[in-house]
Amino acid sequence: MTLPEDDLPAEEKTGWPRGRWGWVFGSVALLVVGVIVGAVLGSILLGLFIALIISGGWLLAYESWRGRNPQLDDPWDDGAQL
Repeated sequence: MTLPEDDLPAEEKTGWPRGRWGWVFGSVALLVVGVIVGAVLGSILLGLFIALIISGGWLLAYESWRGRNPQLDDPWDDGAQL
């Protein structure tokens, strides 16, 4: 299956994969929530640390969800989705 972007010449491709905006907005939202939680707990660095850990999990889950292939039948694949 080819995407419409695959047929474009190299100079017209942006290099920005489809679906990346969802990940960017989610990560920014998690960082903002982390700063707010950190401010409530009294340590913005602690909030940023928690937000970075959660953002890493968000990245793994989002990329795992984005890369799934419903036509692929692999009985030995136990999955990498979170």
